[in-house]
Amino acid sequence: MRAIARSISQCRSALQHQACQYSSGFVRRQKLLTNTYNGFVYKHANNAEFDIFQRPRFSVISRALSIDAAHVTNGDVNRAGPLVEYERRIAAGELVDGDACQVGTLRELQRLYDELVQSADACRLDRYTASAKSGRSRWLWSRFIPQSSSSPVKGLYLYGGVGTGKTMLMDLFYDQLKCSWRKKRIHFHDFMLDVHRCLRKHEGVEDPLEVVAGEISDDAILLCLDEFMVTDVADALILNRLFRHLFSNGIILVSTSNRAPDKLYEGGLQRDLFLPFIASLKERCVVHEIGSAVDYRKLTSAEQGFYFVAKDLSGFLIQKFQQLIGEYEAGPQEAEVVMGRTLKVPLGADGIAYFPFEELCDRPMGAADYFGLCKKYHTLALEGVPIFGLHNRTAAYRFVTLVDVMYENKARLLCTAEGTPFELFEKIVTISDAQQMAPRTSSRSRKNDDSGLCVDNELGFAKERTISRLTEMNSKEYLEHHAATIGENNSQEGAIHDKTVQA
Repeated sequence: MRAIARSISQCRSALQHQACQYSSGFVRRQKLLTNTYNGFVYKHANNAEFDIFQRPRFSVISRALSIDAAHVTNGDVNRAGPLVEYERRIAAGELVDGDACQVGTLRELQRLYDELVQSADACRLDRYTASAKSGRSRWLWSRFIPQSSSSPVKGLYLYGGVGTGKTMLMDLFYDQLKCSWRKKRIHFHDFMLDVHRCLRKHEGVEDPLEVVAGEISDDAILLCLDEFMVTDVADALILNRLFRHLFSNGIILVSTSNRAPDKLYEGGLQRDLFLPFIASLKERCVVHEIGSAVDYRKLTSAEQGFYFVAKDLSGFLIQKFQQLIGEYEAGPQEAEVVMGRTLKVPLGADGIAYFPFEELCDRPMGAADYFGLCKKYHTLALEGVPIFGLHNRTAAYRFVTLVDVMYENKARLLCTAEGTPFELFEKIVTISDAQQMAPRTSSRSRKNDDSGLCVDNELGFAKERTISRLTEMNSKEYLEHHAATIGENNSQEGAIHDKTVQA
């Protein structure tokens, strides 16, 4: 028995010694591989320590593990976020490099991304751990004991000139967020339409805005609003109370705008009631300006054939419209809009709608009507866009909204106009622009002044965005992307139709 026990002890000692050598060799080799990744050169065939490992498959695994360790040491592994993705797209040639203003904005977005990842539980971002039931319970409990649960993470309000890449940067940020998070990305026009729709649904409730805010925050804690712009007095009065409830529910706001917070709804009716919203916006969001002077939309390649300039092109657009629809027969159609309403379309076929300018922008229409159009039609033929001024300021507002909605939905615009995009808005100026113009003197009569000049702050700021978007929508890149999207949608519809027939 003693001899057997001694033999077992010797075998155990030998095995431990071999395991120690094996482990020591693994550590030395892992260090060697880490050093190799950091810049030291070695040769596999001449490495004596490599020969300790008899199984090549294990050497491959250890190499991957050691390289991962080196990545962790350098802070690169599992690193994600908008700045990382931006650098990847630059390296792939998908984006233009060299804009320090965009990089500065991306650092702010990356900072917010990192804070959200670290505070995901505290912010109740994961939709699978923060149920709607708990949200309703919090709302019911707040009826008896008022409480506030503002987010520990501040949002971000990005503003700057047109074409500086605000929407692209926010989308890049949004695409990096986890799919399981309660998040929503929506255009401001569309967001306000949803709010008004929900308010009608909850008519008769003591505080319908609180109920709507509860529904919004139950659906999405991280709210990304593109093109924040307040022009309507009803929206201005709603926003203050709505966002007071939203911020209290823990909403984190990420928004883009052409206007600084203090310039929102400037000169609007009853603006004093809107000012508390500006204060809470600046309290709950980091405000960051994108100062780039480059309009990236205008860097696209010009394309002729969809924007025609002339004083009298009667009947010309109809011919172009007929060429686009090809063998399809055009006729009067209808498009559904919000609240069960329908919008009459003079001519429509194959996803293309034709309108004279007066029928689309000289009648009482708004963003809801234009969203309904874009859901049914991918191309809009608009005839007779005029030069804008004091006499048709309301039509100019509607045209701006139409272009915003079409751009958001990536729709195509075929139009005839009295001037280039810049010329259409040349008579629209802001108050500061008007003040910089030469004042009247005794030698100048009132007749010499341009009577059609329209001094309007909101429209004056919006025109730059519209000019930029019209330029991009007529670019080669935009039109090619539109054509590819239409082709892809047609292929999917064809595949669905084939499956239906087979069934």
